[in-house]
Amino acid sequence: MEIDVQAMLFEFIGGLGIFLLGIKYMGDGLQQSAGDRLRDILDKFTSNPFLGVLAGIIVTVLIQSSSGTTVLTVGLVNAGFMTLRQAIGVIMGANIGTTITAFIIGLDIGEYALPIIAVGCFLLFFFKNQKVNAIGQTIFGFGALFFGLDLMSAGMEPLRSLEAFHELTVSMSDNSILGVVIGTVFTLIVQSSSATIGILQGLFAEGAIELKAAIPVLMGDNLGTTITAILASLGATVAAKRAAFTHVIFNLMGAAIFLIFLSLFTTFVSYLQGQLNLNPEMTIAFAHGSFNMANTVIQFPFIGILAWIVTKIIPGEDTIIEYKPKHLDPIFIQQSSTLALDQAKSEIVRMGEYAYKGLEETNLYLTTQQQKYSEMAVQVEGALNNLDREITDYLISISSGTMTELESAKHTSLMDTVRDIERIGDHFENIVELIDYKISNKVNITEQAQEDLNDMFDLTILTVKQAVKALETMDREEALAVAQKEDQIDKMERNYRKKHIIRMNEGKCNGSAGIVFVDILSNLERIGDHAVNIAEEVLD
Repeated sequence: MEIDVQAMLFEFIGGLGIFLLGIKYMGDGLQQSAGDRLRDILDKFTSNPFLGVLAGIIVTVLIQSSSGTTVLTVGLVNAGFMTLRQAIGVIMGANIGTTITAFIIGLDIGEYALPIIAVGCFLLFFFKNQKVNAIGQTIFGFGALFFGLDLMSAGMEPLRSLEAFHELTVSMSDNSILGVVIGTVFTLIVQSSSATIGILQGLFAEGAIELKAAIPVLMGDNLGTTITAILASLGATVAAKRAAFTHVIFNLMGAAIFLIFLSLFTTFVSYLQGQLNLNPEMTIAFAHGSFNMANTVIQFPFIGILAWIVTKIIPGEDTIIEYKPKHLDPIFIQQSSTLALDQAKSEIVRMGEYAYKGLEETNLYLTTQQQKYSEMAVQVEGALNNLDREITDYLISISSGTMTELESAKHTSLMDTVRDIERIGDHFENIVELIDYKISNKVNITEQAQEDLNDMFDLTILTVKQAVKALETMDREEALAVAQKEDQIDKMERNYRKKHIIRMNEGKCNGSAGIVFVDILSNLERIGDHAVNIAEEVLD
């Protein structure tokens, strides 16, 4: 029998593309339907590893991607929202959650794929309501997933009669490690374990591969999906790297354990197929689900050991920017407004310390142009935004009780101070964006302009640091010194603007460089204004 290789390849590649598009659309639609609160789910339901597993399952079912959940988890560890032990539970749950796609594929509704796509498109194009659009997107993705599978299956059908492929599957049956390697490499290329397992389900349904050869490939698919989390952790904190590497170890250990008991596991899956009268696709889905659930049950008691292993493999001190407040205990609100206000002030001081750390990182980014300083500054800005929300909510809770006139004045002062510190974060984020623009557009700032910016940065950082110290100690002398420094910042800004105009007139500086220079000066001057606002609260 002659095989049309071009038609087979085109059908397979086209089907794979539509399948991946379907998964993405279905995941995006589910995410929008549920509300974009995935980060909150992971943040709130990870107080212990068991809840972490449940959170991992829920989020992965919603976004239809274990890689997506793991990347989200790596980001939360990176931001200090989650500890390594909590993250391990979520990663285990993500591996179970991702099996839902295989079970969906196991439903034999491929012949209805096109009408399902039509319904999804109708809801997407003829309704303006966002909820209806999200449901339409989910339905469209669901249909596209099956349509892509049908095309892939049609493309793979001739493989049964191809001698070379037959020999490969025989080799995989005899050598299970070869199957694991093939599954891993293919998932690394496609970047979706759901897609590679879908292909495996198609091959098994066509009779092109035996169950004994398919199961090791399935384990390899689980291994290959870990690369996304590793890529997400590059340039991240040590804790984030550890979380990503845990995903690798977890799946590697699982594959090793199940390869030892491969014959037993294959017999178990065959038994399930016979007893439950499963179609080939659903048989692979059950194999995938059983593997991931059993792997989680086996390794769950050893989460502490897993955390210890990755800590040894990836050593180093970790600089985590903690998004969560440390001092805002609700019990103080019930006991005493004065105590609660003191706790809020302690958290605001901590927030202020982050503000000048963010400024320092921004200055380092300007002078070195190293991306790690930009990432740290953006992380700090994220922490400031979160602390702003948490502290403001805490202060609002305090105001619902009774307060003396003095407490009320202090309350107002603290509310204003929180806003000023949060605005400092906005301004250094603006500066980071200006530096990004400078680097990407190859804008050259003159040596003199760079020195001027460094001088103004140094003075601004010192002013913010002193303002936070004045707030912490309620020291009037410190607060007065801040006001004097802010005057210096204003004079410095006016002076440097004049010098910049002279350089422009002499042709030493071009327009793009001038815009970047002046905008950085303006942002630093505004930061000085917010610092003096904090000092004035102390003086008042």
